[in-house]
Amino acid sequence: MTTELIYLLGGGSLLLAVVLPVALSRVAVSAPMVLLGVGALIGLLPSFQGMDVSPVDHREFTEHLTEFTVLIALMGVGLALDRGLSWWSWDTWKRWGAAWRLLIIAMPVCIAAVALLGWWAMGVTPAAAVLLGAALSPTDPVLASGVQVEGPTPAEAADEEEIDESDEVRFALTSEAGLNDGLAFPFVYLAILMAASPFSEFGLRWFGWDLVGKVAVGAVVGSLVGWALSKIAFRGPKPSLRLAETGEPLLALAAVLLSYGSAETAGGYGFLAVFACALTLRSAERGHDYHVHMHQIVERLERLMTLVVLLLLGVAMTNGMLRHLTWEGALVGVALVFLLRPLVGSAALWVGRGEDRVGDNSLSKKERVAVAFFGVRGVGSLFYLAYATGQADFGNHELLWATVGFTIALSVFVHGITAMPAMRRLELARQD
Repeated sequence: MTTELIYLLGGGSLLLAVVLPVALSRVAVSAPMVLLGVGALIGLLPSFQGMDVSPVDHREFTEHLTEFTVLIALMGVGLALDRGLSWWSWDTWKRWGAAWRLLIIAMPVCIAAVALLGWWAMGVTPAAAVLLGAALSPTDPVLASGVQVEGPTPAEAADEEEIDESDEVRFALTSEAGLNDGLAFPFVYLAILMAASPFSEFGLRWFGWDLVGKVAVGAVVGSLVGWALSKIAFRGPKPSLRLAETGEPLLALAAVLLSYGSAETAGGYGFLAVFACALTLRSAERGHDYHVHMHQIVERLERLMTLVVLLLLGVAMTNGMLRHLTWEGALVGVALVFLLRPLVGSAALWVGRGEDRVGDNSLSKKERVAVAFFGVRGVGSLFYLAYATGQADFGNHELLWATVGFTIALSVFVHGITAMPAMRRLELARQD
């Protein structure tokens, strides 16, 4: 493979990433579908045949690439949400009711169901089964742009006191994607610990620290970093510090690195910290156009990172990654996309449908079904698997990677085709 061919393919792929979001805005085809397909076609080229792009052999590179991609996406998701979440306001917590039900009910049940299928149907070890469930359980903030909120409301579009999300379906899916990438980590650690010792030896420590302590540390640290950066950007003592006045959007990238690094240093979950930092930044001067500028640069970087990840995944899939896929593994992916997530998500949203329970009765029956169905799997699943397999030996890593890769591809195509028509119908029904 020549350097010229790499430049040619890279330039063409980057052009696709720039053009596709606008070109496909009116058709039922998503940009991730095209990019994944292009990557698969590139992998079939003679120059790429036999090329070693397996994530098993390049686990560390895959881990860091997907880690940074998810971090950028989490900052973008947090900045995009107009609906605030205050630590001290119970009313704001109730308005996030759909997200809490999806996280507290739907995600753990999906983890358990996928783990049971992995152990029973695929024949993997209990630790590997739990890892498979934890990796595939969170919805993805990277590939779900078609069903998420578009971005922060500009100042001229609404008064600051009136800014809020009007589309409950998009808000539920966006808020869930922002939160569950951090809250899936305790179960990834559970799988890692299970691979090394019996549950009786670490159960209490896992529950007290990995499940509760690290979540609290990540949320608090991220909120503190976001609060400090917002004070500097909007009310700094010197003009050079008030970045909101100059419109310098790179503060968003600094916030990603600072919040993630601080939380990880303190022992908390960095993914959750980045999202909490973004929410806190967004809550400061909510009607300011500076949020739009920060979101735009994050969105562009996210698009570039997504391009790289999807192209490499597509190349890997046509270069032997799916060779290790069994029909049992494919069955797990199909069951998750078409059966488990829709049923469990619908049940979780139905449980809290009454206003007396959650304080929010705005999701109709059709909207609950849509939220339950559009649980897109993506880059986060790749990161969790890469991270965990670097910490412990789960056995038959090729089968785990093939199953996760197949599930992501299935989700990208199924949800990519159905997202636009479904969201249009819901919008028309809402208008009527």
